[in-house]
Amino acid sequence: MNKVEPIRETRDIEAMKRALTGRNKLMFVMGVSFGLRISDLLALKIGDLRGKDFFIIGEEKTKKKRKITLSDTVKEEIAKLDGADTDYMFQSRQGGPDGQSKPISRVQAYRILNDGAKRADILDKIGSIGCHSLRKTFGYQIHKKGVDITRLMAIFGHSSPEITLAYIGITDDEIGDAYLMIEV
Repeated sequence: MNKVEPIRETRDIEAMKRALTGRNKLMFVMGVSFGLRISDLLALKIGDLRGKDFFIIGEEKTKKKRKITLSDTVKEEIAKLDGADTDYMFQSRQGGPDGQSKPISRVQAYRILNDGAKRADILDKIGSIGCHSLRKTFGYQIHKKGVDITRLMAIFGHSSPEITLAYIGITDDEIGDAYLMIEV
């Protein structure tokens, strides 16, 4: 498995949003906004979010419940969606074995993200991108906006600040730069 990094620059996030359209763009926006694992994101149905200010999800991997508040941007995008409440947010064109609907696969989500990064011309700059890049981008961006590392640890379920800092891609250089911000 290749290691993926967060998207660090706001302009690169905006470039990705411009490179994607429709539900592909919504998948990117929600992934960066919620910090969910891709398996949890793809399992969401329209009715889980439509007309709501927040939702509670039972995470597949940890089995923990998590409350996620929807930003105005996400609510606006969800309000534009066509489909029944029982439809997956990111519905596959292929039906399941029993004829039921199913979400797109992790592989398809990976393809969407990589195609978007290529169109946005950021792939070489950010390095490898994958489904987990959305979750890491969420963590990096909210840490950059001042969210305490202990809150991030709780969100991600990590046992130490060092694990969380490494996970969101905070490097020794960035920690060193923090010291340069103080002039007394």
